Amino acid sequence: MHQPILFLVCGIPGAGKTTFAKVLEQKHNALRLCPDEWMADLGVDLFDESFRDRLEKRLMKLAKTVLQQGSHVVIEFGSWAKEERLTLLKLAREAGAEAHLYWLDAPVPELARRVAARGGADAVFLSEAALQEISERVERPTLEEGALFNDFRIINP
Repeated sequence: MHQPILFLVCGIPGAGKTTFAKVLEQKHNALRLCPDEWMADLGVDLFDESFRDRLEKRLMKLAKTVLQQGSHVVIEFGSWAKEERLTLLKLAREAGAEAHLYWLDAPVPELARRVAARGGADAVFLSEAALQEISERVERPTLEEGALFNDFRIINP
């Protein structure tokens, strides 16, 4: 029997998380958990942080159950803080799974172009200036942090 894998796909808006996560989902026959999609389907404002926090906690419980059952899971929470990523690493270990961390990154002007092209609420609120501010305050994973995972890659799609 194979060891389940938690694929953690991280980055700021426009980095290509969902596109990359969908590739992993198909390639590994994994369950993909994307809070943005759940919130949109439920008619919840994507910027409702209280709801997002509750939803992500529930999705983490689901991810742990699925991993314990032996299936792969792809999580695309953004995970801008090291603490968030380490919490997900711990979840994977507790479930007996490997943990793979992928940080997707692109220059801010490219992020802004992608966000504008997809439209929706993100395009209204996530100007190039807002994305620049986010880019400056996120905790990008270091090589030291990456070494804690079974696989770690920084990807510039």
